[in-house]
Amino acid sequence: MGKMKGMIIAIVLVALVGGYYFYISNVGKADEEVSVTAVQNVLLRNLENNYPSTPRELVRYYSEITKCLYNESYTNEELEQLADKMLALYDAELVENNPREQYINDLKLDVKDFADKNYTIATYSVSSSTDVEEYTHEGRRCASLYCTYSVKTGGVDYVSSKQIFVLRKETDTGHWKILGFEVVNE
Repeated sequence: MGKMKGMIIAIVLVALVGGYYFYISNVGKADEEVSVTAVQNVLLRNLENNYPSTPRELVRYYSEITKCLYNESYTNEELEQLADKMLALYDAELVENNPREQYINDLKLDVKDFADKNYTIATYSVSSSTDVEEYTHEGRRCASLYCTYSVKTGGVDYVSSKQIFVLRKETDTGHWKILGFEVVNE
């Protein structure tokens, strides 16, 4: 009986030492594995299960993608994935007028032009909930709202770019989609 008790104590001690060694050798590794880039964070969003539920959330997510495109480093494959995320937010009419390959080529040129000018998007601000105008047009639910982008222009100067977004609600999914947007001249 005494021998059995000694073996149990020995097994428990080996388990404790092994567990402590495992803990010490893996401290900090979990943090390293969890950190993702801003681009990866945007790309991780599964739009099938986690589609933006309001016009504001949609424009906010669109702006996060835009900020990644114009500020971050990424691979060509990630650029295409970001473009696909944007296209997934567009109304069918807008997608029809922007074939994927042409859209990606135009996006690459815009991003290059922005980078050549040494511009970055510092912040963005989406209309408050009370400033979102919802209405019915030709039997479809629509919404319009603003988003103001603060753009750093090379040095320490900032300019604001205010865009109006027009969204339309899909009848089959109930998802808000971007029908169009334009820069508002103030």
